[in-house]
Amino acid sequence: MATGTLVAIYFIIWWVVLFAILPWGVRSQEETGEISAGTDPGAPTSARMLRKLVLTTLVAAVIFAIFYFLQAANIISLERIVQFTHPPHT
Repeated sequence: MATGTLVAIYFIIWWVVLFAILPWGVRSQEETGEISAGTDPGAPTSARMLRKLVLTTLVAAVIFAIFYFLQAANIISLERIVQFTHPPHT
């Protein structure tokens, strides 16, 4: 598989994992009782983005490694996946 394809697959996996991890541990200002003037009470008190970015990178790397192993061992292939996504011919 081409390097560009692998980079694109990792990039897609990384973004999907990021959106899955973003809500973890978020506490609103209303939940903590620390509402700042002029802000929405539902706004997070501390987003902890650096920790979430690091965790996203680690989880995405594990998922990508599993994908790469399965693809290199010819257990799955992109061609086979594409075949399943096409409607049957009539």
